[in-house]
Amino acid sequence: MEKKVSELLGVTMDKVKEMVDVDTVIGNPVTVEGVTLIPVSKVTYGFAGGGSDLPTKSSKELFGGGSGAGITVTPIAFISIQDGRVNVLPLVTQPTAVDSLVSKLPDAYHRISTDIARRREEKASK
Repeated sequence: MEKKVSELLGVTMDKVKEMVDVDTVIGNPVTVEGVTLIPVSKVTYGFAGGGSDLPTKSSKELFGGGSGAGITVTPIAFISIQDGRVNVLPLVTQPTAVDSLVSKLPDAYHRISTDIARRREEKASK
């Protein structure tokens, strides 16, 4: 069974390699009016697979399995080259819910710790 699962995962990884290569992360340069722009992307991917030997009444081995992958390509910046100067031009993206939550943590911590300190002072003064 291990060999069959390994083969499934191997085929999946080969397909991922076909779809994503270094040109996906650092794109091909484009030059317009003396300015060269090189796109930069973030690539995330995941894959999974598994299988099992199935019970059978015959002497034949039965195997059931599957695998799959998912890929996301997100443009994040351009590298600009003009007159020997190199600049990175980040693209502005909408913050995710997690980004918003993380940005609010310091304020929430401050409010909670201030409230706890106030309650302790009130309790001590009684």
